[in-house]
This record gives sequence, C-alpha cells and structure tokens, in this order.
Amino acid sequence: MTSAQAAAPAGLGRYRGFAFAFSAYLLWGFLPFYMKAVAHISPYEVVAHRVLWSVPITAAILLALGGFSSFLAVFRQPRMLAMGFLTASLISVNWAIYVWAIGSGRALESALGYFINPLVNVALGTLFLGERLSRAQMFAVALAVFGVGLMTVESGGLPWVSLALALTFGIYGYLKKTLPIGPTQGFLLEVVLISPLALAYIGWLAATGSGHFIGTGMVTTISDTVLLAVSGLVTAVPLILFVYGARLLRYSTIGLMQYIAPSMIFLTAVFVFHEPFSAGKLVAFMFIWAALVVYTATMFSGRKA
Repeated sequence: MTSAQAAAPAGLGRYRGFAFAFSAYLLWGFLPFYMKAVAHISPYEVVAHRVLWSVPITAAILLALGGFSSFLAVFRQPRMLAMGFLTASLISVNWAIYVWAIGSGRALESALGYFINPLVNVALGTLFLGERLSRAQMFAVALAVFGVGLMTVESGGLPWVSLALALTFGIYGYLKKTLPIGPTQGFLLEVVLISPLALAYIGWLAATGSGHFIGTGMVTTISDTVLLAVSGLVTAVPLILFVYGARLLRYSTIGLMQYIAPSMIFLTAVFVFHEPFSAGKLVAFMFIWAALVVYTATMFSGRKA
C-alpha cells in the first residue's frame, strides 16, 4: 500500500469525524427551540421522559453496533453501578437546570455556563488530577473569573444557572473518566439505572392526572405527547454522534468545536428569544470569550496543562 493510499482512509475518517461532531454540536445548538416548546411542562417531567425514552434508542444503537455484552457485564460490578448512578444523578440535575433555564428566559445564562465549562474542566484537572497550569492557562482562568464577577455585578447576584450548569457538567465529565466502559455503554448504564425513578414519577403524574403524556390527565395534548415521545431522540442522538466524532478527531479539534453549541444558544437568546442583553453583559461575555481564545491557543501550543 502506498503512502497516499494509507493517508486516504485516515483523511476520510477525519471528514467523517468532523461530520459526526459538527452534527452533534449543531443539534445541541438548536436544542433551546425544543426546550421552549416544552417550557409549559415541568422540567422534572421533561427530564423523566428524556431518561425513559433514551433507554430503547441507545440500546438499539448499541445492539446494532455490537457492544451489548460489555454493557451487561457491568451489572456484575457493584462499584461500577454506584459510579454510574452518581454520574446519572449529575447529568439529570444538569438537564433539569437547563430545561428550566431555557423555559424561564435564561438562555443567555445557559450559554455562559457552557462557555465557561472548558475552564471548569481545567480547574478540576488542577484540583483533583494534579495537572499543572501554564501561565497562559492561569491567565485564561483569571479572565473567566473576572468575567463571571462582572456578570454578578450586572445581574445583582451570582449567575447561579451558569455556574450550576458548568459545575454539574464538568464534574460529570470528570467522573466519567473513572468509568472503564465505552461512552455509549456508559450512557445506557446511566439512563437504565435512573429509569425506574423516571418511570415511577411518570406513573405518579398519570395517577394524579397532572402529566402531559397521552392519557395522563386533562392537560394532555397531542403535541405534548409527541414532544415528550421524541425527547429520547433529542437526548441520545447528538450524544452518540459526538462520541463517534470524538473518536475520529484530534482532541484539539473537538476542543475548538465545543464552542459551536453555546455560540448558537447565545445568538438564539439575543436575536430570537430577545432576552435582555445590556452593555455590561456584553463586557462580561467579552472577558469570557477572551479567556476561551487564550485557553484554545494553549491547546495548539503543545504545552502541557
């Protein structure tokens, strides 16, 4: 095989990886429109359906790809199950905050949370993994902290939505590193472990006539039923696309692409949802963006974190 022939599959793999990852971030970027559509439904009910409908979709994908046996083996490992339940709880809290925030007109704060998430990951690596920050990275963290401080002054209080989203997702990602299981298997494990709670909650809503799914009460509509039924697709598909995209791309490429979704959320919040965006908030975001520029530059510099 010639060098040109060897390079072709690798190049094709990168293109496929880019297509997978870009599609995932694009879907995540459009997610606020779905969240607005279900804003009249309790965030807890939306999260319960996201969990429950993700189980068959993810299981079907895993069966098609051939990785179900390794998933079943996890149920013989109590420590793995405990960690899976912990990560499942964290991502559920993250989802609930996000659903509530978008429905409450706080998409800007949600965007800020996912903008600062990479810097939270840097901080977690420093605190718990013994990773050392370069001067540029310390400067990036300082810029982000200053930006959050400005947002606090501008908003008259801590942007708790942003911080909660960044921290729950950051800790979730950190703990996922301790699970010696494939990403798709890990996600299926999470939704399977908390699906009994989700099913019990949906059952309680049905029994009390306060749910929004078919046959659960007077508030049920066809559109609500459809929206809740597709919540599994909305949840599982972009995540799985991301997983397979990340496998085919360099870490630095994924690191740069992760700003696509919060950028789309930011633009949607300002220009579609028309959320208030003052000059003070713009300055705060500019410090966050500057921090991300510095942070991203370090990924290409070859220096260790």
